[in-house]
Amino acid sequence: MDLMPNFVGDMVRSVGLSAAMRAAGVVTGLLPIPQPTLLVGPGSSRRLGQTISGFGHKKILIVTDGVISKLGLHQGLTDALTKGGAAFALFDEVTADAPIPLIERGIKFYQSERCDAIVAFGGGSAMDAAKTIALAVANKKKPRQLVGYFKGLHEPVPIYAVPTTAGTGSEVTVAAVVSDPQTGRKLVIADTRIVPRMAALDPSLMTGLPREVTAATGMDALTHAIEAFIGQWSTGTTDRMALSATGLIYDNLRVVCRNGRNLAAREQMALAATYAGFAFTRANVGYVHAIAHQLGGKYHTPHGLANAIVLPQVLRYLSPAITGKLATLAVRARVGAEGERPAVLAEKFLDSIDALNRDIGIPPQLDALRAADIPALAKAACREADANYPVPRYMSPATCEGLIRELLPKPARRRKRPQPS
Repeated sequence: MDLMPNFVGDMVRSVGLSAAMRAAGVVTGLLPIPQPTLLVGPGSSRRLGQTISGFGHKKILIVTDGVISKLGLHQGLTDALTKGGAAFALFDEVTADAPIPLIERGIKFYQSERCDAIVAFGGGSAMDAAKTIALAVANKKKPRQLVGYFKGLHEPVPIYAVPTTAGTGSEVTVAAVVSDPQTGRKLVIADTRIVPRMAALDPSLMTGLPREVTAATGMDALTHAIEAFIGQWSTGTTDRMALSATGLIYDNLRVVCRNGRNLAAREQMALAATYAGFAFTRANVGYVHAIAHQLGGKYHTPHGLANAIVLPQVLRYLSPAITGKLATLAVRARVGAEGERPAVLAEKFLDSIDALNRDIGIPPQLDALRAADIPALAKAACREADANYPVPRYMSPATCEGLIRELLPKPARRRKRPQPS
């Protein structure tokens, strides 16, 4: 695949956008981002309930999904709340992609139940729905009015979090991603105040996850770590978090995909997702997320799966600009050794991602993708990346089209692809 950009068009574009992103990075680096208190280990969700029951909340809304509610995974938390004398209400209607109409129902439920705090209990969609509800009720605004940066005047009601997947890192991040069924787009709400105050990383809640969910969410966490590490806003602190997350994922993701009951490996994956969340909430993400968001909005592709499929293609495009960083990742992932040439290590790391995807059952193509949709998907992805992400190398929409075309199921690919411009 030839994804080399036109050096007159793309280089000029890259210089201008990079300068703007570097300036934005300076501002972002000065923002105070709170870090939640973390409770880690089997039973930590119960301990979270014990803790927050003493905070004096009148009634706590638990935001979760129907599967978790049916399985009773939240029972340790709710038993602890009840024992501590804290009232709660259960909103278990969350579905994939946190659609806005669902969030609006959650807002009404929160108000009708007279709640004054929220526990997000579930995967990324539950986290994002809870954050949006918390910010919306505090500011008396609709979810669409909160899309963008710092659109709420007042801080949200208190948020606590119990992630049940090891992927999004949303328990420590400043963003909530919601979907708009009217437009088929994913929308981002960003505010440093929506970081949860406390979070419980309870691996016992993750042992029953299906293998495909474990795989996709694990690759979501890896994507967060990698994009944070290779972007222009990375710092010494974010690099340490990103590299630690990468090492933990390479050590444990195959393990939990083979044996989901391995509590020690599940806990390491939960920590990896949180470390990656710490990294990218400060250093941000890049083209993998920009493209994955379009695939999720258009085809409802699970976010982690979309990231996993897109990641190898984007990294190979970026590789000339990030060879040294890919080499560092290779050493941390233990797919290469110190002393090898950076170019060799970089190639080993790229190959290792292909191997990891293959080993855990991630397909190389997206069956839902349609050739006719690609130009619009590419244009939207570049618009999102240009406006928001400190990518190490920019691509034009035509280049992005060529990259997305590689994700088509093989029989659907055109023999002649448009040349990058």
